[in-house]
Amino acid sequence: MEETVEYADLLRLMDERSAAFQAAVAGAPSLDVQVPTCPEWTLFDLVQHLGQGRHQWAATVAAGPADGPAPVSVPPVPQDREDLISWYAASVRELLDALRAAGPDRACWTWWGASQSPQTSRSVARHQLQQFAVHAYDAQVTVGAPQPLPTEVALDGVDEFLTTCCATTGRWPHKPAVVDYHATEGRSWRVRLSAEGARVARLQDDEKADVAAWGTANELVMFFYGRIPAEALRVEGDAGIFDQLFAWEPEV
Repeated sequence: MEETVEYADLLRLMDERSAAFQAAVAGAPSLDVQVPTCPEWTLFDLVQHLGQGRHQWAATVAAGPADGPAPVSVPPVPQDREDLISWYAASVRELLDALRAAGPDRACWTWWGASQSPQTSRSVARHQLQQFAVHAYDAQVTVGAPQPLPTEVALDGVDEFLTTCCATTGRWPHKPAVVDYHATEGRSWRVRLSAEGARVARLQDDEKADVAAWGTANELVMFFYGRIPAEALRVEGDAGIFDQLFAWEPEV
């Protein structure tokens, strides 16, 4: 796989996407407004989710190698908007501080042990960047001002999602398939699904895929995270494979 974003840049981009999230929350008419892309949550719920999760990941990175996530005591969640944003910002600083102290190669627990992403602080940073980016988009949609992800973030997001969330050694229970994703920015990925699991590689040959999707890197990331439907992309082949992928819970 091609070299991804440098570690220091991952942390910088996390900070930038977090700032975009905070700006959207600060500009919302109310914290009780529903989040269209996460309809089960209000904006308050979204801030709470993101803040609590960053405290958890900060503790897990700081703990180093382990068999599970680190125990953590999350500070109480304020109800006042200004206090809530400050509480959230503190969780981001805690995570960034933990990642800086760990450096890119420190081992730590992650839930994606069977994927193609190593269980390291660098992989945590890559995944956390996408969490910040997608939820910043969610908050922006909520206030009626959605912005596409920065190109650097979106391109790394396609690669990160596929190698972390899709790649697995768990058995694919359906007919073997080849799935291609093409970003209009000029990068393509191939996912091979078989009894050996799902393996991801940069696309380098002309073998015909069973299904292929084209879109901007931002659109591909939003499709992966369920923010837009497959119909928003250009798709050729058996689109039912996408439904099988989204429903798949591999046993590893």
